[in-house]
Amino acid sequence: MKSKICDLVGCEFPLFAFSHCRDVVAEVSKAGGFGVLGAVAHTPESLEIDLAWIDEQVQGRPYGVDLIVPTSLADKEGTLTPQDLEARIPPEHKAHVERILAENGIDTKGLWDRPIAEGMGDSLRERGAKAQLDVALRHPIRMVVNALGVPPPFMMEAAREKGVVVGALTGSREHAIKHVEAGVDVLVVSGTEAGGHCGEISTLVVVPEVLDTIREMGADTLVLAAGGIVTGRQMAACMAMGAAGAWTGSVWLTTAEAETAPAVKEKMLAATSRQTVRSRSRTGKYTRQLRSPWTDAWQEKDAPEPLPMPLQGLISGPALTRIDRLAEAGDPNAKRLATYWVGQGVGLMNQPTSARAVVYAFMEEFAESCERLAGYLDD
Repeated sequence: MKSKICDLVGCEFPLFAFSHCRDVVAEVSKAGGFGVLGAVAHTPESLEIDLAWIDEQVQGRPYGVDLIVPTSLADKEGTLTPQDLEARIPPEHKAHVERILAENGIDTKGLWDRPIAEGMGDSLRERGAKAQLDVALRHPIRMVVNALGVPPPFMMEAAREKGVVVGALTGSREHAIKHVEAGVDVLVVSGTEAGGHCGEISTLVVVPEVLDTIREMGADTLVLAAGGIVTGRQMAACMAMGAAGAWTGSVWLTTAEAETAPAVKEKMLAATSRQTVRSRSRTGKYTRQLRSPWTDAWQEKDAPEPLPMPLQGLISGPALTRIDRLAEAGDPNAKRLATYWVGQGVGLMNQPTSARAVVYAFMEEFAESCERLAGYLDD
């Protein structure tokens, strides 16, 4: 591939695959793409285990790590105790969660029994992310990405010392300006179609808008297009606009290797592109996920306003964990409530497959699309 980003990070095909599952990351990198491991749920110890395993699997092929250090976060300095955090959760929010479960036939007994852990949310703060980054940089990663906000100085400096490329999730022209001014190498420009944390602007609009902004600033920052991209022809369309490659996430959730719970994977395979919704009900920030009675209940007129990150996760986490556990046991009520992050491209994800097969399908469709586009030009 004649793409600058392939030269920059050492991959053969500029398909970047974000996943929380190490198996997906390894399979994509081995197939010629670039796997990126989401590290937010890891402790430094568990991250070390997974990265050592990936190293053994990929045998020198490139991969990266994704961290989350939000620009805005409740208790950003981590000075609040578990008791302080508990006191910041209004009773009406817990009551709303209990009502959602009860109205859908889910027992709420003992829902809040597990105490808030010391250091909860540390991976979202500088001290926790720095510990994760220290682990990651002891491995031959080629890229580190910050998923919410401008990469903090410690991330930029540590990556530069190791010659590691720095990327940042970008949802608007304003984000792009801040990232370029901070010296970020690669902007992951994500449209609202994306799963997980996303903005409001369409991929087809925000990608060329950011590319124009970069050019106006006189920068040589590269762009990876993201948001609803689940096929090679979509990837080709974005690269025709000027992107250097594609950043993908949702398409890996229905692969054989993915961490997705079987009940949720089944819902995804049957879903249409209309069955996702942007909701703050899971993390406190807007994320796109499968629509279900859980997300609907947070849109009701009398529903409380979701709490800021990470407080919302303290009330959604116990409920969604219980829902997932019961769904896997076959509970029909829990299956109906079950939800997970996924983008609008879910409507094109209709067949179970492997991660390697997805990479090869992207390559084939990309080549076909380029030939089709070239056919419009006069000889």
